This record gives sequence, C-alpha cells and structure tokens, in this order.
Amino acid sequence: MNMSSLTSEYRYFDDAHGQGAEAAAPAARAAGNDALHGHLHFSALGKRYDGAQGEVRALRDIDLTVRRGEIFGIIGRSGAGKSSLLRTINRLERPSEGRVLIDGEDIAGYDTDRLVALRRRIGMIFQHFNLLAAKTVGENVELPLRVAGVPRERRQRKVEEVLRLVGLEGKRDAYPAQLSGGQKQRVGIARALVHDPEILLCDEATSALDPETTQSILALLREINRRLKLTVVLITHEMEVIREICDRVAVLERGELVEQGPVWQVFGAPRHPATRTLLAPLQQKLPEDLLGQLQDGRRQPNDRLLMELRYTGASEREPDLAGFGMRFGGRVTLLQGGVERIQGRTLGQLLLAVADTPLAAEALRRQALEVADGVEVLGYVAAA
Repeated sequence: MNMSSLTSEYRYFDDAHGQGAEAAAPAARAAGNDALHGHLHFSALGKRYDGAQGEVRALRDIDLTVRRGEIFGIIGRSGAGKSSLLRTINRLERPSEGRVLIDGEDIAGYDTDRLVALRRRIGMIFQHFNLLAAKTVGENVELPLRVAGVPRERRQRKVEEVLRLVGLEGKRDAYPAQLSGGQKQRVGIARALVHDPEILLCDEATSALDPETTQSILALLREINRRLKLTVVLITHEMEVIREICDRVAVLERGELVEQGPVWQVFGAPRHPATRTLLAPLQQKLPEDLLGQLQDGRRQPNDRLLMELRYTGASEREPDLAGFGMRFGGRVTLLQGGVERIQGRTLGQLLLAVADTPLAAEALRRQALEVADGVEVLGYVAAA
C-alpha cells in the first residue's frame, strides 16, 4: 500500500482537534438524547448497488439496535451484506433508504465537517492489516494523527499509550516484515484507537489468523471493550468468534436480518435455517457406526434406545448424569456429549443409550424432558 492511498483512507480523521471538532459534536449527544436506548440504531435500512445484471439489493429493511458498551456480532455467509451494513456506521457506505442513528441522531444529513468529527469517534480494523511496509510500527500507528495535524509531542505520547495497551510497547521501531500476523493485527488495533473512539468496527479481524492467535486477539478486544467502555461491532463468518466474545448477535441472510438475540439464545435454540447452517460445524453428529445400526421400528430384546438431550440455556437445568439411571429405570450410557457455559447459561447436547428399562420410548422421552430442555428419540441399536 502506498502513502497516498493510506492517507486517503484516513482522510475522515482529518480536522479537527480544535474548534471544528467541538462544533461538530451532534446536538443530540450533547443533550444526552438517547431516546432509542441504543448507541447505534438502524431503521428500515436498505442498500442497493448497480450490477452487471441489474440492481443488486445488498440490504433490505434492517431494523437493529446496538447498545452502548456491548460487543455486538453480525454474522452471515459470504454475500449476506455484513460489510455493507458495517460500513454504513461510519458512512463509508451511504444507505439507499432508511436511517442510521448514532446517539439518536441521523447521520445522513451530516456535512463534511460533522462527518469528519463522527469518523474520529469511530475506529476500524480490517482483515488485512494495511500497514506501510517502509514505515515502523510507531509510524504506522501515528499516521492518522499526522493526517489530522496533531502536534508531534501529543502524537508521540499517544502512540506510546496505545502500543502499551495492545502489548507492543517493545515493537515501536520494528517494521511490519519483522512481525507475526497477530502482532500486525495488534498494530492495526492500536492505530484504530489513537483518536480515542467511542465505537470500534471490526471487519473480519481474525479470519486471516491461526486459531491460537485468534484467541489472543479476541481476548485483547474483550479487554479493550471493558477497559475503554467501547461499543464494539464486529462482522465475521465464524460462529466460534461470536461464541467467544459477543454479548448479542444478528444473523444476516441475503441482505435480510433473519435472527437476533443474546448469544446464548441464538446458539441454544436457533430459529432460522441460515442460523442452523452456520452453527452446524459446532454441533455433534451421530457417529457413523451407530448411524449404520439405527432402527426406528419396534424394540428387540437387548436393544438400547438412543436419545439426544439438549440444553438450550432457557432454563436452569443442568446435566445430572448420576440421576439419569434412577429416573429412567435402567442402565444409562453416555455415548458422546458436549456441554459449555455461554453467558452463564448451560448449553449442549448429550447422546445417551438406555438399556434394561421397562419404559417405552415415549415414556422415556417424557421422563427426560424433566431434566433437559429438549429431547429427541433417535431409535434403537443392538446391544454392544
């Protein structure tokens, strides 16, 4: 990336650390007007593009609120409209219809000065780090402040502060080629924080990283959110990222908002087929050896009944392995399972085999519903 393109990228930081910035602060924010009880609000938002085959609807009638100080995830498959939605927040994309409100004020009517001031309140990090190879870490982080005309002494202090925050205090004079992928992303995060933003936008910030580095970057984002009280909006196609860091999540499919809610709720009981498809890689499947034996007909002597118990977080139920045998009146074997805690809720699945029980399948299912949020009777398999 050359200097002119990077300078262009940071033009929206230009101004305004003097009278312009103060004058540009939205009146609604100064007055504490937050009638929508959200930091960000999308109202009937739509976005259209002209494509080779005609008009393309990237977003359709999006109504969504992001609360102040939360980490909000937007997930969907490629082409779902995630990036288009994210970029309306700092008006890198202009909506075709509807409104984007920040602190209760529609940003569509902002003139250049107010838009510059808005963008100084919004940091953004990207999948690709966009670092200047010929500049040091410190110089890359400093660039938005230089473009904004911040005095050198203040720039130096701020660079030291944000590098310390992201754990790179010893890398100020290093060059990007000397850094790992995770360290490069930390430079990108530091650069996004130099203007003390209120909102941090993350555009697939971990998708180019290995799993271990992804975890460290997510931990850093969580710490930044808690320490600086930032509102974080991230887009991703990785459900693991949503599970690890987000408070709430919205699911986009073909430009439409198809599901939203607390992470535990969406993970525990997904309603829309698109959500279930995204969650499928995280769900356990019936082992192939059992699938080949499974019979859904009448039980034979010594057969075992397979049941899947689901925990969605909707109740306070937790797996009680010791009590299953007593409740079902037979010998219970745990074949496989996975249970985790998300936002203080128990979520997961257990695959049980029940043998030597006098109860029929439907009676067993009713008994199981007293200890689980959902039960599916899968069928019978021969005794091991």
